[in-house]
Amino acid sequence: MEYHSHAVVTERKVTLLEHGQASELTDYLANEVRVALVYNGISHTVMLASPENLEEFAVGFTLSERIVSHINEIKGVELEFTPEGILIQVEITQRCFMELKQQRRNMAGRTGCGLCGVAQLEEAVKPVMRVDSDIRFDIQHLQNALEHIKSNQHHFKLTGATHAAMGLNLEGQITAAYEDIGRHIALDKLIGAFSLRQAERPVAVLLTSRASFEMVQKAASANIQILFAMSAVTSLALELAEKSNITLIGFCRNGRATLYTHGYRLLGQNTARLAKAI
Repeated sequence: MEYHSHAVVTERKVTLLEHGQASELTDYLANEVRVALVYNGISHTVMLASPENLEEFAVGFTLSERIVSHINEIKGVELEFTPEGILIQVEITQRCFMELKQQRRNMAGRTGCGLCGVAQLEEAVKPVMRVDSDIRFDIQHLQNALEHIKSNQHHFKLTGATHAAMGLNLEGQITAAYEDIGRHIALDKLIGAFSLRQAERPVAVLLTSRASFEMVQKAASANIQILFAMSAVTSLALELAEKSNITLIGFCRNGRATLYTHGYRLLGQNTARLAKAI
């Protein structure tokens, strides 16, 4: 029976086993499809992703992986749907393409760890990019975003299987939300969306996942200054956030949060005093 689809969610009849009893019910599964990124006709990587907002993903990935430094260096994006998966044909400037050919690495099958399959270890860590430092965010507004997460996770409500990356404004309102089975792909989609639309960059980004090294590296590439994560922060993520001048906050839920780096951007609840020690 065929499970793969270019729809985002698949409906299935399943058997629920509960307290020694069996019953039939309808379950909803998050689809994951093979997505190949092809630059100027040359295949670069294949990932497993949710088949939605793939133009945003392609643009966000191309920017956050620093294949190009500006969206104007992306000349076109075309999607090709095949029985095996989805091809995303990305045309970039010849200069960027020549640089990419020299830095190519095998990242096939990357769904979580951004370092998997890197041919040479030194290629895993890109040069540190420092973000601007002018934004200030009242930490009390974070609760506003947390209270509206569920209403912005449509696929998660059905499947329980997707992550989300959400852009916040100064009042903590969620201005954009993108979901994917891959947390880093969700962030790429968000980055691609505001880059494509030439929209104002979010004041902060809220992740429903942990904040790993790769998530911080992508945030730095997109000049995201404040990164909230509902789950944990890894040690490499903390180190990179410190070097990149990113305000990194983890375990954001139920009115609590753990501040790790550059707390000077946070206002309210005596954070200015606490930030001096971080």
